[in-house]
Amino acid sequence: MTETAGKRVVIGPDPDAVARAVADRLYDRIAKRVRAGKTVHLCLTGGGMGTAVLAAASAHPQRDRIDWSLVHVWWGDERFVPADSSDRNDVAADTALLRAIDIPAGNVHRMAASDQGRTIEQGAADYAAELAGYGPTATAATGYITGPWPSFDICFLGVGPDAHIASLFPDRPEIRITDRAAVPVLDSPKPPPQRITLTRPVINSSKRVWLVLAGTDKASALGLALAGASYHSVPAAGAKGRRRTVFFVDEAAAAQVPPELIDGSY
Repeated sequence: MTETAGKRVVIGPDPDAVARAVADRLYDRIAKRVRAGKTVHLCLTGGGMGTAVLAAASAHPQRDRIDWSLVHVWWGDERFVPADSSDRNDVAADTALLRAIDIPAGNVHRMAASDQGRTIEQGAADYAAELAGYGPTATAATGYITGPWPSFDICFLGVGPDAHIASLFPDRPEIRITDRAAVPVLDSPKPPPQRITLTRPVINSSKRVWLVLAGTDKASALGLALAGASYHSVPAAGAKGRRRTVFFVDEAAAAQVPPELIDGSY
């Protein structure tokens, strides 16, 4: 475990081990809340590691012990392509986990697709309105009130080699937007060019932000995020959960983490 400025880094030997460790912690958090009859809001991510975590969750022995009717699933971003496109994060999530669990369809909150009769701007506004139906919220202990969106119990984020999170890319206008919950991205530097993304205030209203990354190509992004770089240029540096911010990484991605920051006790 590493902790710097409230951020922790948990290192696994390889991507598969990281995915399994994250799935273990995911079920620990979900189980505690649903046993108490509390609703759980999860924000998912796509990409290789995001999907690997969901696959590990699908294979987990606790999968069928969860009351999934108390769990709501959201996405941090989505590609604005047809609903059945393999480019979509929700299609990958369906295959990896969602089809295997007994979760009500109304608890799965998908972003608009390009073939559903809505423009990308309308799709972003629709998602903001859907989020608003589950917020604002307040914690009994702190009285903290979010904006018009739920406070995710866990918000998963992937991290690109350029340190982007969701579809918030470095030095782009979307990373600076604070007055909307979801916005269109019309010319993403990473294809496909059209996307819908949550904004930083929504992400940072989450109780826990878990960033999951693996590979040597992510080492520089991790180092910059831990060093406290400007989130305008290094979006991953600006991702912060209200209770905890954890980077789950493999040894390759951790190559630039100083040894004194590594602690395997978490």
